[in-house]
Amino acid sequence: MKFIHYLEKISNISIYGMSSFLIFFIFFCAVFIYVLRADKKELNSISRIPLD
Repeated sequence: MKFIHYLEKISNISIYGMSSFLIFFIFFCAVFIYVLRADKKELNSISRIPLD
């Protein structure tokens, strides 16, 4: 029996898909805002760490 058949029997399974999408979207937005607001000099020095 395939795993999908177990998922069909769970009530309100769509809430799991929506919650995982919201977690991904909130994380993506938070990282995007962090990158936009970060100090460019600090990011440049961090990017040079492997080379120094």
